[in-house]
Amino acid sequence: MSNMRLFKPHELPGTLICVEGIDGSGKSTQLAILRDWLKSKNLDVIFTEWNSSDLISQTTKKAKKKNLLSPRTFSLLHAVDFADRLEQIIIPAMKAGFIVLADRYVYTAFARDVARGVEKDWVRNMYGFAIKPDLALYYSISAEISLERICSNRAPSFYEAGMDLKLSNNPYKSYVIFQNRVNEEYMNMVDEFGLVKIDANNTIHSKQVLLRQHVTELLSKKGINI
Repeated sequence: MSNMRLFKPHELPGTLICVEGIDGSGKSTQLAILRDWLKSKNLDVIFTEWNSSDLISQTTKKAKKKNLLSPRTFSLLHAVDFADRLEQIIIPAMKAGFIVLADRYVYTAFARDVARGVEKDWVRNMYGFAIKPDLALYYSISAEISLERICSNRAPSFYEAGMDLKLSNNPYKSYVIFQNRVNEEYMNMVDEFGLVKIDANNTIHSKQVLLRQHVTELLSKKGINI
Protein backbone atom coordinates (compact mmCIF):
# COMPACT_ATOMS: atom_id res chain seq x y z
CA MET A 1 0.00 0.00 0.00
CA SER A 2 2.75 2.46 0.89
CA ASN A 3 4.14 2.30 -2.67
CA MET A 4 0.99 3.96 -3.98
CA ARG A 5 1.61 7.17 -5.88
CA LEU A 6 -1.18 8.70 -3.79
CA PHE A 7 1.15 8.95 -0.81
CA LYS A 8 4.07 10.54 -2.65
CA PRO A 9 4.14 14.16 -3.80
CA HIS A 10 4.05 14.30 -7.61
CA GLU A 11 6.89 15.94 -9.52
CA LEU A 12 4.84 17.61 -12.24
CA PRO A 13 4.96 21.39 -12.72
CA GLY A 14 1.17 21.79 -12.37
CA THR A 15 -1.03 21.92 -9.28
CA LEU A 16 -3.86 19.51 -8.51
CA ILE A 17 -6.64 20.67 -6.19
CA CYS A 18 -9.65 18.46 -5.49
CA VAL A 19 -12.85 18.79 -3.49
CA GLU A 20 -14.76 15.93 -1.91
CA GLY A 21 -17.96 15.45 0.04
CA ILE A 22 -21.46 14.05 -0.30
CA ASP A 23 -24.04 15.83 -2.46
CA GLY A 24 -25.42 19.07 -1.09
CA SER A 25 -22.13 19.94 0.63
CA GLY A 26 -21.59 22.84 -1.79
CA LYS A 27 -18.21 21.59 -3.02
CA SER A 28 -19.07 22.06 -6.73
CA THR A 29 -20.20 25.64 -6.12
CA GLN A 30 -16.99 26.37 -4.22
CA LEU A 31 -14.85 24.98 -7.04
CA ALA A 32 -16.77 26.94 -9.70
CA ILE A 33 -16.26 30.22 -7.79
CA LEU A 34 -12.59 29.38 -7.25
CA ARG A 35 -12.13 28.62 -10.96
CA ASP A 36 -13.53 32.04 -11.95
CA TRP A 37 -11.34 33.76 -9.40
CA LEU A 38 -8.14 32.00 -10.53
CA LYS A 39 -8.97 32.76 -14.18
CA SER A 40 -9.48 36.42 -13.27
CA LYS A 41 -5.86 36.32 -12.03
CA ASN A 42 -4.81 35.13 -15.52
CA LEU A 43 -3.81 31.68 -14.32
CA ASP A 44 -4.13 28.58 -16.54
CA VAL A 45 -6.93 26.54 -15.03
CA ILE A 46 -8.65 23.36 -16.17
CA PHE A 47 -11.69 21.72 -14.57
CA THR A 48 -12.55 18.02 -14.46
CA GLU A 49 -15.33 16.11 -12.73
CA TRP A 50 -16.09 12.59 -11.59
CA ASN A 51 -17.58 10.09 -14.04
CA SER A 52 -17.27 12.33 -17.10
CA SER A 53 -14.95 10.43 -19.46
CA ASP A 54 -16.29 10.26 -23.03
CA LEU A 55 -14.95 6.73 -23.23
CA ILE A 56 -17.01 5.20 -20.45
CA SER A 57 -19.65 7.51 -18.97
CA GLN A 58 -22.34 6.44 -21.48
CA THR A 59 -21.82 2.79 -20.53
CA THR A 60 -22.10 3.65 -16.84
CA LYS A 61 -25.28 5.68 -17.46
CA LYS A 62 -26.94 2.80 -19.38
CA ALA A 63 -26.07 0.23 -16.73
CA LYS A 64 -27.23 2.56 -13.95
CA LYS A 65 -30.58 3.06 -15.68
CA LYS A 66 -31.21 -0.66 -15.60
CA ASN A 67 -29.97 -0.94 -11.98
CA LEU A 68 -27.64 -3.72 -13.13
CA LEU A 69 -24.45 -2.86 -11.32
CA SER A 70 -22.95 -4.91 -8.53
CA PRO A 71 -20.80 -2.87 -6.12
CA ARG A 72 -17.60 -4.27 -7.67
CA THR A 73 -18.71 -3.63 -11.27
CA PHE A 74 -19.73 -0.12 -10.26
CA SER A 75 -16.27 0.35 -8.80
CA LEU A 76 -14.49 -0.97 -11.91
CA LEU A 77 -16.44 1.26 -14.30
CA HIS A 78 -15.59 4.35 -12.27
CA ALA A 79 -11.93 3.30 -12.14
CA VAL A 80 -11.81 3.00 -15.95
CA ASP A 81 -13.47 6.41 -16.25
CA PHE A 82 -10.96 7.92 -13.83
CA ALA A 83 -7.94 6.31 -15.54
CA ASP A 84 -9.06 7.73 -18.88
CA ARG A 85 -9.47 11.25 -17.46
CA LEU A 86 -6.16 11.03 -15.61
CA GLU A 87 -4.27 10.12 -18.82
CA GLN A 88 -6.23 12.35 -21.23
CA ILE A 89 -6.86 15.45 -19.13
CA ILE A 90 -5.24 15.65 -15.71
CA ILE A 91 -1.64 14.53 -16.41
CA PRO A 92 -1.23 16.47 -19.70
CA ALA A 93 -2.55 19.62 -17.99
CA MET A 94 -0.23 19.07 -15.02
CA LYS A 95 2.75 18.58 -17.38
CA ALA A 96 1.84 21.91 -19.01
CA GLY A 97 1.87 23.63 -15.61
CA PHE A 98 -1.90 24.16 -15.32
CA ILE A 99 -3.89 24.31 -12.10
CA VAL A 100 -6.25 21.33 -12.30
CA LEU A 101 -9.47 21.62 -10.30
CA ALA A 102 -11.13 18.24 -9.74
CA ASP A 103 -14.72 17.99 -8.57
CA ARG A 104 -14.26 14.63 -6.81
CA TYR A 105 -11.14 12.50 -7.08
CA VAL A 106 -10.23 8.92 -6.09
CA TYR A 107 -11.43 9.56 -2.54
CA THR A 108 -15.01 9.44 -3.87
CA ALA A 109 -14.41 5.82 -4.88
CA PHE A 110 -12.72 5.04 -1.57
CA ALA A 111 -15.73 6.44 0.29
CA ARG A 112 -18.62 5.16 -1.83
CA ASP A 113 -17.29 1.75 -2.85
CA VAL A 114 -16.21 0.81 0.67
CA ALA A 115 -19.59 2.06 1.99
CA ARG A 116 -21.07 -0.40 -0.53
CA GLY A 117 -19.09 -3.24 1.00
CA VAL A 118 -16.23 -3.45 -1.51
CA GLU A 119 -12.96 -4.43 0.17
CA LYS A 120 -10.96 -1.38 1.24
CA ASP A 121 -7.51 -2.53 0.05
CA TRP A 122 -8.93 -3.78 -3.26
CA VAL A 123 -10.34 -0.33 -4.11
CA ARG A 124 -7.20 1.49 -2.99
CA ASN A 125 -4.96 -0.82 -5.00
CA MET A 126 -7.12 -0.38 -8.08
CA TYR A 127 -6.45 3.36 -7.97
CA GLY A 128 -2.77 2.90 -7.09
CA PHE A 129 -1.81 4.71 -10.32
CA ALA A 130 -3.45 8.01 -9.25
CA ILE A 131 -1.22 10.97 -8.45
CA LYS A 132 -1.38 12.71 -5.09
CA PRO A 133 -3.26 16.02 -5.13
CA ASP A 134 -1.48 19.12 -3.83
CA LEU A 135 -4.61 19.95 -1.87
CA ALA A 136 -7.68 17.80 -1.14
CA LEU A 137 -10.61 19.28 0.77
CA TYR A 138 -13.48 17.36 2.33
CA TYR A 139 -16.69 19.37 2.74
CA SER A 140 -18.38 17.75 5.71
CA ILE A 141 -22.16 17.78 6.05
CA SER A 142 -24.68 15.41 7.67
CA ALA A 143 -26.65 13.01 5.48
CA GLU A 144 -29.89 14.58 6.75
CA ILE A 145 -28.95 18.11 5.62
CA SER A 146 -27.59 16.71 2.36
CA LEU A 147 -30.96 15.03 1.70
CA GLU A 148 -32.86 18.21 2.55
CA ARG A 149 -30.71 20.22 0.11
CA ILE A 150 -30.94 17.84 -2.83
CA CYS A 151 -34.69 17.30 -2.34
CA SER A 152 -35.28 20.99 -2.98
CA ASN A 153 -34.39 20.19 -6.63
CA ARG A 154 -34.91 16.47 -7.15
CA ALA A 155 -35.34 13.05 -5.55
CA PRO A 156 -32.23 10.98 -4.74
CA SER A 157 -31.29 8.50 -7.48
CA PHE A 158 -31.30 4.69 -7.00
CA TYR A 159 -27.54 4.32 -6.44
CA GLU A 160 -27.12 7.62 -4.63
CA ALA A 161 -29.68 6.39 -2.08
CA GLY A 162 -27.85 3.04 -1.84
CA MET A 163 -31.06 1.26 -2.86
CA ASP A 164 -28.96 -1.54 -4.41
CA LEU A 165 -27.84 -2.43 -0.86
CA LYS A 166 -31.39 -3.10 0.40
CA LEU A 167 -30.84 -0.90 3.48
CA SER A 168 -34.47 0.24 3.51
CA ASN A 169 -37.44 0.14 1.13
CA ASN A 170 -37.80 3.87 1.66
CA PRO A 171 -35.33 5.72 -0.64
CA TYR A 172 -35.07 8.68 1.75
CA LYS A 173 -34.26 6.49 4.76
CA SER A 174 -31.88 4.45 2.62
CA TYR A 175 -30.15 7.64 1.46
CA VAL A 176 -29.46 8.75 5.04
CA ILE A 177 -28.11 5.33 6.09
CA PHE A 178 -25.91 5.00 3.00
CA GLN A 179 -24.57 8.57 2.96
CA ASN A 180 -23.78 8.33 6.68
CA ARG A 181 -21.59 5.35 5.80
CA VAL A 182 -19.94 7.39 3.03
CA ASN A 183 -19.27 10.21 5.48
CA GLU A 184 -17.67 7.74 7.90
CA GLU A 185 -15.25 6.65 5.19
CA TYR A 186 -14.39 10.27 4.41
CA MET A 187 -13.70 10.92 8.08
CA ASN A 188 -11.25 7.99 8.14
CA MET A 189 -9.45 9.51 5.15
CA VAL A 190 -8.85 12.85 6.85
CA ASP A 191 -5.96 11.17 8.72
CA GLU A 192 -5.06 8.54 6.14
CA PHE A 193 -4.66 10.91 3.18
CA GLY A 194 -4.45 14.31 4.85
CA LEU A 195 -7.76 15.62 3.55
CA VAL A 196 -8.54 19.12 4.83
CA LYS A 197 -11.92 18.98 6.56
CA ILE A 198 -14.21 21.99 6.03
CA ASP A 199 -17.55 22.54 7.77
CA ALA A 200 -20.02 22.63 4.87
CA ASN A 201 -22.73 24.20 7.03
CA ASN A 202 -20.97 27.57 6.79
CA THR A 203 -22.03 30.24 4.31
CA ILE A 204 -20.88 30.11 0.68
CA HIS A 205 -18.84 33.26 1.29
CA SER A 206 -17.02 32.04 4.41
CA LYS A 207 -16.25 28.68 2.74
CA GLN A 208 -14.83 30.50 -0.30
CA VAL A 209 -12.65 32.76 1.87
CA LEU A 210 -11.21 29.66 3.55
CA LEU A 211 -10.70 27.84 0.25
CA ARG A 212 -8.86 30.83 -1.24
CA GLN A 213 -6.61 31.01 1.83
CA HIS A 214 -5.60 27.35 1.37
CA VAL A 215 -5.08 27.80 -2.37
CA THR A 216 -3.13 31.07 -2.03
CA GLU A 217 -0.82 29.45 0.52
CA LEU A 218 -0.30 26.41 -1.68
CA LEU A 219 0.45 28.45 -4.81
CA SER A 220 2.85 30.78 -3.01
CA LYS A 221 4.89 27.71 -1.99
CA LYS A 222 5.16 26.97 -5.71
CA GLY A 223 6.26 30.51 -6.45
CA ILE A 224 2.88 31.69 -7.78
CA ASN A 225 1.79 34.81 -5.95
CA ILE A 226 -1.81 35.91 -6.40
